[in-house]
Amino acid sequence: MQKKILIVDDEPNIVMSLEYSFKKQGFEVYIARDGSEAIQILETHIPSVILLDIMMPNVDGYQTLRYIRENEKTKDVKVVFLTAKNKSSDIEKGLEMGVDKYLTKPFSVKKIIAEINNLIE
Repeated sequence: MQKKILIVDDEPNIVMSLEYSFKKQGFEVYIARDGSEAIQILETHIPSVILLDIMMPNVDGYQTLRYIRENEKTKDVKVVFLTAKNKSSDIEKGLEMGVDKYLTKPFSVKKIIAEINNLIE
């Protein structure tokens, strides 16, 4: 079974870098520019993992995570916050809301891929 990832971020350079790297690792990659696009994608595709930014226009990462955890089809999908919000209170909030992993920007693509692979295997 092919591993699937949904990358939700409004920064085009980050999205391009992650998309390229995950495709090289054999992932099927879905892209959303904000939480509302992510929710639309989740109506028809259930990924192995969701890489989710917090600070985005329209629907932010917190709102998106709440939707994911409250939805029967997506409640068990692994979710990783990848965000510039790096205060301990931000991390605690994410973990309390049910995020599986909290990673901060700037980041190493190799580390992100390793963390994702560890999480879904």
